[in-house]
Amino acid sequence: MNEDELRSEAKMVDLLNQFEHILESDPHIDEVGFVHPSQFFKLNEEAGHSLPSSDSTADENSVFWNEDHKLGISTQVLLPLYKASKDAFMTANRQFKELNSTSDVSGAENSLCTSLSLDDSIESAIMKHSRALLLLSCDFGTAWHSRKIVVLEKHKLSSLLDELLLSALVLSYSPKSEYAWSHRKWVIKSISEKCSTLPEIVTKESELVEKIAEKSKMNYRAWNHRCWLVSYMTREQQLMLKILEDRCYEQEISSSGYSVEIYLLWKDELDWDEMLIKRYIGREALWLHRRFLSLFWIKHFLTDHTGLSGHGKQKTSMNNDFSVFMDNELHLLHSCSIIPDNSFDDYQAQAMHSATYMLWLIKQIPDSCRIELQEKLKTENLKALLNKVCPERSSTWDCLMGYVEASDH
Repeated sequence: MNEDELRSEAKMVDLLNQFEHILESDPHIDEVGFVHPSQFFKLNEEAGHSLPSSDSTADENSVFWNEDHKLGISTQVLLPLYKASKDAFMTANRQFKELNSTSDVSGAENSLCTSLSLDDSIESAIMKHSRALLLLSCDFGTAWHSRKIVVLEKHKLSSLLDELLLSALVLSYSPKSEYAWSHRKWVIKSISEKCSTLPEIVTKESELVEKIAEKSKMNYRAWNHRCWLVSYMTREQQLMLKILEDRCYEQEISSSGYSVEIYLLWKDELDWDEMLIKRYIGREALWLHRRFLSLFWIKHFLTDHTGLSGHGKQKTSMNNDFSVFMDNELHLLHSCSIIPDNSFDDYQAQAMHSATYMLWLIKQIPDSCRIELQEKLKTENLKALLNKVCPERSSTWDCLMGYVEASDH
């Protein structure tokens, strides 16, 4: 290795040390982004900072910006910083594997303390370097896997909570990272087995998903995570669990606080989804999320009540709720079917998504309630709408309409 290569490698290691020092000194960083070098002077000026005269400090301030728990990284150093963090992580990971394989075959008692000390040191290096690496390359699966191994060996709640912080930081710059969302699921499952603070964590998780989904409205992974989170709550929390049990539906609404709470929770979610649908025209992810919400609504607030012959008032109330629900969905269909003159393709996509959603919804409701819906909605109108907005798929619409009409006989 010649002198220039040595100098270049030393500079990369120095960059990595600076980066990891910032992460260590500000553990509450909640957002990371990549900034063009020309923007650093303006960022420092807005923050009331002037570039120091020291060359080393000036270099640091021109490639990293850390203020109010926000971290900016110069795009100019991304490649050398990535190479340095990857090399450091892979070295630590290799040492960790070698040490564990040596420990498995060595039974010497006098080497136990030394082995444990080295193990802690290498584990610390893995966590430090993998954090830096994942903030630069969120889909580096080996780094995520190595963190899981180390966290499992530590058996500490604080380590699991740190993983939630790191994955949230990764999602701040890569909100669709499959590895980050998957890692959060693993962490939440692990926490549920160790402590009783899950309800608080689930609440914060729901808030995080809502924040990310509002910024990235076509983020399928965020919506899927929210669906998973709700399903997870039904298994782990008494509120949701009791609602899903049949005996809860055999009680009067007035004596079932659980039923009222979950009813209001789902109504709020439906209202929120409708607001987003109207705000972000033509976004299929929002309609897919609405299918999930509507299916739960029908299954747990309609289907399970249709056989309650001994509770006339409750059955009448639920039938009224269904009428209100369907009237709202029909109103949503009507409002989303209007295509303004000289409109963008988003409005046509919105009309198509609303019509296919309604066709799907018809198939989900019980036969006893389907007649009422068909009196208010004529399927041929849906077919005409679909052929208007997407005529090239007319054969698909014919097939769907035939499937729906066949279920009515």
